[in-house]
Amino acid sequence: MSNIIAVQNLTLAYGKEEKIIDNASFLIKKGDFVFITGPSGSGKSTLLKSFYGNLKPQKGALIMGGLDMTNIKKSKLQELRSHLGIIFQDYRLINEWTVERNVVLPLWIAGYSKEVQRTQAKRLLHHVKLSGKEHKYPMELSGGEQQRVGVARALSKNPFLILADEPTGNLDEFSSNVIWDLLENACQQLDTTVVVVTHKIPSVFNIPYRHFTIDEKGKIYEIH
Repeated sequence: MSNIIAVQNLTLAYGKEEKIIDNASFLIKKGDFVFITGPSGSGKSTLLKSFYGNLKPQKGALIMGGLDMTNIKKSKLQELRSHLGIIFQDYRLINEWTVERNVVLPLWIAGYSKEVQRTQAKRLLHHVKLSGKEHKYPMELSGGEQQRVGVARALSKNPFLILADEPTGNLDEFSSNVIWDLLENACQQLDTTVVVVTHKIPSVFNIPYRHFTIDEKGKIYEIH
C-alpha cells in the first residue's frame, strides 16, 4: 500500500459550525515524515482527529490505510486504530498503572502473552532511555519522561502510522531531542509513516520531510 492517507476535497467541521478544514486534497505515502503547522485554532489537531476516526468528514473523501473514514464500521475503526501509534501532548497515561503496564497497553488489549509484553516493554524503555523505570508510576516521572513513556506505548505494536499531536510542546530540550530522534528512527529504520502536528519544526532535523501548513481559513498547502 503506497498511499497511507488519501484526502480528496475534504471538509471538516463540528456539527453545523463553520468549516475547520476547507476542501483539502493531498496524499501521504508510506515512509513519509510529515509536519503539519499553522496558527493556533487553524485546525491542526482537528485534522489529526479525523485521521484516527474521532471526527468524520463533513464532505469529501478521507481514506486511511485503504479504509473509507466516512462510512467506516466500528469494528473496522477499532482494527485500524490497533495499527496506529498515537502520541498526545497531554501524555494520556493511566496514573494507577506502572510505566511498564502503560507501555504495553496496546499489546494487552490485543491479547499478547505476559512474556511478550515484558520483553517488548524492556526493549522499548531502553529505546526511550527509561531503563529501570518500569515499576515507577507516571506521577513519579517528569513531564519529559512521561511523554517518552507515551512514545514507547505508541511504538509497542510496530504501527504502520504514527500520529503525534504537539509531542514536544511542553518538554525540556533533552526530552524533545530524544523524541525527535525516536520518530526519525521509526520513519527511517522501520519505514513507518509519521505525521506530526507542531507549532514549530525543530531547527535540527536529520531526515527528509514534507511540510503542510493550514491557514486561518482552513486551507491546506504543502510548502516545498
